[in-house]
Amino acid sequence: MSHNTWVHRVLRNGVRPLAHTRLRPNHVTTARLVFGLGACGYFATAAAPGIGALLFLISFACDRVDGELARLSGRVSESGHYYDLISDALCNSGVLIAIGVGLRTGPLGIWAVVLGLIAGLSVAAAFTLIARVELARGAGTVSFGTRYGVDPDDAMLAVPIAMLMDWGNVLIACAALAAPLSTLIIRGKLRASSATHTEQAR
Repeated sequence: MSHNTWVHRVLRNGVRPLAHTRLRPNHVTTARLVFGLGACGYFATAAAPGIGALLFLISFACDRVDGELARLSGRVSESGHYYDLISDALCNSGVLIAIGVGLRTGPLGIWAVVLGLIAGLSVAAAFTLIARVELARGAGTVSFGTRYGVDPDDAMLAVPIAMLMDWGNVLIACAALAAPLSTLIIRGKLRASSATHTEQAR
């Protein structure tokens, strides 16, 4: 999405000393995936949402660190970019579905699962649209910029906060509304940018 949000800036100084070590960006992306899927497991079983929130927060940080490490160490690669994109799609969509499943015994009942599926599949659709455009134009060519130091992906920070505050039902209801709308907006922006790209290529 963007490489210069407040989260990126906060983490950048901590990542800098790692640039000349044996740690590779793909190692961090793998950690992002492991922690993210671990969070999904905790949320889906509703066993310990606090642990799930912590795991997802670590996963979120790893998602920023892998890109920073790649740029600072000069190890940016197309395969690494797509691995990162796939990991993001799995973690961000999976966690919303998992939260819905975990809330099925609460006030929303089976509707929590439905709302989780709507939100999660919408996020997956957005990543699919981005991947499709980047496969045509080149890795890393899709960027939505930042506004006030945040980008659309930073909205996922609401997940650990809401789960720690026991606001899971509110989170999943809001996500089921916001995620499809965001996907439609992304689709519109990608279509517009594709049209512009086609005109410039003529």
